[in-house]
Amino acid sequence: MSSSDSPRAFTPISHTPGTPGREWWRSAVIYQVYPRSFADADGDGIGDLPGITRRLPALRTLGVDAVWLSPFQTSPQRDAGYDVADYRDVDPLFGTLADFDVMLETAHGLGLRVIIDLVPNHTSSDHAWFQEALAAGPGSPERERYLFRDGKGPDGSLPPNNWESIFGGAAWSRVTEPDGTPGQWYLHLFDSSQPDLNWNNPWVWEQFRGILRFWLDRGVDGFRVDVAHGMVKEDGLPDYTPPEHQGSMGGGGVALEPEIGADASIEPSTPPYWAQDGVHAIYRDWHKLLEEYEGDRVLCGEAWVEPLEKLALWVRPDEMQQTFNFGYLETPWDAAALRHVIDRSIEVFGSVGAPSTWVLSNHDVVRHATRLALTTENLQGHGLGPKSTGIPDTAFALHRARAATALMLALPGSAYLYQGEELGLPEVIDLPDSARQDPTWFRTNGERYGRDGCRVPIPWESAAPSYGFGPSDSSWLPQPSSWASYARDVQEGVPGSTLSMYEEALAARSANDLAFGELEWLSLGTDVIAFRNGNVTVVTNLGETLIPLPEGEVLLVSGALDHNAIPQDVTVWLTAA
Repeated sequence: MSSSDSPRAFTPISHTPGTPGREWWRSAVIYQVYPRSFADADGDGIGDLPGITRRLPALRTLGVDAVWLSPFQTSPQRDAGYDVADYRDVDPLFGTLADFDVMLETAHGLGLRVIIDLVPNHTSSDHAWFQEALAAGPGSPERERYLFRDGKGPDGSLPPNNWESIFGGAAWSRVTEPDGTPGQWYLHLFDSSQPDLNWNNPWVWEQFRGILRFWLDRGVDGFRVDVAHGMVKEDGLPDYTPPEHQGSMGGGGVALEPEIGADASIEPSTPPYWAQDGVHAIYRDWHKLLEEYEGDRVLCGEAWVEPLEKLALWVRPDEMQQTFNFGYLETPWDAAALRHVIDRSIEVFGSVGAPSTWVLSNHDVVRHATRLALTTENLQGHGLGPKSTGIPDTAFALHRARAATALMLALPGSAYLYQGEELGLPEVIDLPDSARQDPTWFRTNGERYGRDGCRVPIPWESAAPSYGFGPSDSSWLPQPSSWASYARDVQEGVPGSTLSMYEEALAARSANDLAFGELEWLSLGTDVIAFRNGNVTVVTNLGETLIPLPEGEVLLVSGALDHNAIPQDVTVWLTAA
């Protein structure tokens, strides 16, 4: 048994309420597991639930508080599980419901909470609900489950409106009716295999109440809600053309956080399919449902919404507990921009009694061990493009990413980590075209690489088949030969390794109660982020000039110091001497 398999002292999870204001989710570090790429127990090259169960002790050793699992439910896997065909079962690729129960029991025994993905904006086109809608025909109750509309033009051959899919191309597809004639169109904001549900239909509400109860009854600690800014569309489904300056990693023309100095009175343009007021009634309903269960069950929203004041509406006391802070994720490596978004995040989320969350990587974006060293010209929506140039040296990029992580984990609130970032994994850019599987790649005819580069199965043992991902050499996306140098077993217990830095940061974060601290900014230079959080002083040097090391005992350092000075792209934590 490796050292990563030996958990630290822990307290098994029991679903008892926490102290108001100190609930677990206010301070938690939550680790995202992308099941197909985390650990493979049966050797078929695809990660699975038994593989996750086997590797959970390593996450306990890392020092996280909870695990969030991307979709593992029954799916044809046309969008890696975000096209759900049965919300109440496990896809055979990943195992069985019994395997899930074992994984959940093991996690709770290790003191780890478990959050699972919920995909309520759309289903798979293979879902029985959609197949019944196709068979029932226009005007039927079954079709009212989704957003079917007659086409425009004398023969209905034009889409109902001009909306575009987030994955590229039109957001509408025409069906063939049961009698064989060309028929209605259905909306799919993502792939054509992912028809959008009609959340104006009470039947849909009731179905999802049952789905929530199914998993809560099994003991899950909460849900990460996919596309939490979607679901409800503006009445009439009006045409919409996103302004050229809009379009974040979240897609669909969602405006980014305004630049520093911009006119804050100018409201970003809101597409008629995102961030509609009607979504809040859904989350208030779910909040009440979760309150029926013992303990502090949570909802965390994937809501690509700006400005932050609007995003805060998702985490009012009677709605979600958390939402991802994508404004922080998308902030460039610039001291003024970072101070601005940190200040605003703490202020805005605090105004509704919610913790700010902090995140740098996930399954939808270029890994921050590559992204933070890129220029914006390299980024194309969710990923990189084939014409990207100036890809940074991996050592330089990781140096900066470590500094960014050390800064993030010192901030008050809750933080999210993406599997493999604790190993310093970069984006895998040079995947063969024949291996790519992201719908974005196909729907843009190769103009965008999409998200495969951040989803390559992670390495555990440098000399093992598939670098310890599984017992065979199989891997659903090819792993680069460089994975051997990033494997967990070559970093365990090694001073200065990225894994060791993460373990030290998480332990110091907990020991110093940084999640519940208050920031006091320090002035150490224009290109410096410096603050006190409780008894810890944090300094990040983003400029080229060496910064004298403040007085105190060094608690954590992301990179080598230059004698008694902090070099560029290094973060230091210090405590009073």
